[in-house]
Amino acid sequence: MVTAVTSLTGNGLRDWLLQRATAIVIAAYVVIVIGFMMCNSPMTFSVWQHFFQCSLVRMFSILFLFSLAIHAWIGVWTVTTDYLNCACIRLLVQGAFACMLFLCLIWGVDIFWGM
Repeated sequence: MVTAVTSLTGNGLRDWLLQRATAIVIAAYVVIVIGFMMCNSPMTFSVWQHFFQCSLVRMFSILFLFSLAIHAWIGVWTVTTDYLNCACIRLLVQGAFACMLFLCLIWGVDIFWGM
């Protein structure tokens, strides 16, 4: 059996399930943030800042960021494996995207915990 080195789990079913689980986390986060915005109609900076200073919201935001990165990586891996036949170009694109995802993840963590 051939295993893809750049695959997240090395198993298509596990990647599929992981992408669906991360989609649920992403959807829940979006619903909670939009619900908060709708319940606090005169949205001010202090209300927004107080919401994100809650440790539970910060942890859920970090979970959202990790879920978004995993979800995006599985999607990019699937697309590049299907449509980029040249291994050098595929690894170059995947490496660039992995670096970008890692930097965005670090930046996001700094934004949520650096308040």
